[in-house]
Amino acid sequence: MSQSATFRKPVPYIASALLIVSMTIATLTAQRLDEMRPQATLMEVIYIQSPRAVKVMSLGYTGLAACVYWTRAVQYFGEKHLLRSKRLDLLPKLLDLTVSLDPHLLPAYEFGAIFLAQKPPEGAGLPDEAVKLVERGIRANPDRWKLYYSLGFIHFIERKDYKAAEKAFDEGSKIPGAHPWMKVMAAAMAARAGDMDSARFLWTQIYEGTDDKLIRRNALSRLIALRVDDDVIHLDKMVQDYVKKTGSPPSSWQNLIAMGWLQGAPLDPAGEPYELQPGGRVVVHDVSKFPFIEHGIPEGENRSEFIGPAADKVLEKPGLAPK
Repeated sequence: MSQSATFRKPVPYIASALLIVSMTIATLTAQRLDEMRPQATLMEVIYIQSPRAVKVMSLGYTGLAACVYWTRAVQYFGEKHLLRSKRLDLLPKLLDLTVSLDPHLLPAYEFGAIFLAQKPPEGAGLPDEAVKLVERGIRANPDRWKLYYSLGFIHFIERKDYKAAEKAFDEGSKIPGAHPWMKVMAAAMAARAGDMDSARFLWTQIYEGTDDKLIRRNALSRLIALRVDDDVIHLDKMVQDYVKKTGSPPSSWQNLIAMGWLQGAPLDPAGEPYELQPGGRVVVHDVSKFPFIEHGIPEGENRSEFIGPAADKVLEKPGLAPK
């Protein structure tokens, strides 16, 4: 027998062994499906849970396997988002598998952490797990300042921990090549001032820092909500000034227009006039168009917790993206 034949002979046996293992897993999976929780899908069940097992089965192609799992993580997040699901149980495991296979796959840390941190159904509602993921990324990639940015972002936006955010931005600013605004963000966190401006800046960086449509869409919806909050705060201040000047709240926008404070009825980003309720309260006409707003929510209504059809129309309007 030739030497080349000797080396070729084990290959069919390896392939056969892998096939047998795969068939066994598939059979066991089928038997277990009836025992799984009702909301589980087949795709959630068939993924191998052990990073070590995946490494062995990848036959050395761990980088490729990591990309496959990261792609699946993004798809899984997108599917759950579309279904407005409030449970993303598989997401932490998919991200763990991804970065275990390739500790240097930076998007998995940067954007995976956002998926983890946001409240359901926009994310898994696990900000502490998101922090652990990014900190894991920093340990594996200590020279990447953008990971410190992601860490500061989560501490500020999702955890409201200004001290931790300041520390993250400050440490990241010391890494060679870090953007100068890292120092600016550290200072803003130290002062705990200008929170809305800081949030706008951070979401703009997210929006402009990726080509992923789902991530950009989410960032844009946040920026639109911040614009509404700005508008309502500004209009509320006008109403308060009017009350101080006249002793009673305005009955319509025409009162403020007559004072020279407005040129016309103020419009929200959807093109609808803001409503001035009796007593002077400023609210949006349709709250379902503005996920994430904190101000201008009509009495007795709940803020939309998902980006639904009404919000789609706003996101599709030209001129809303950051310049």
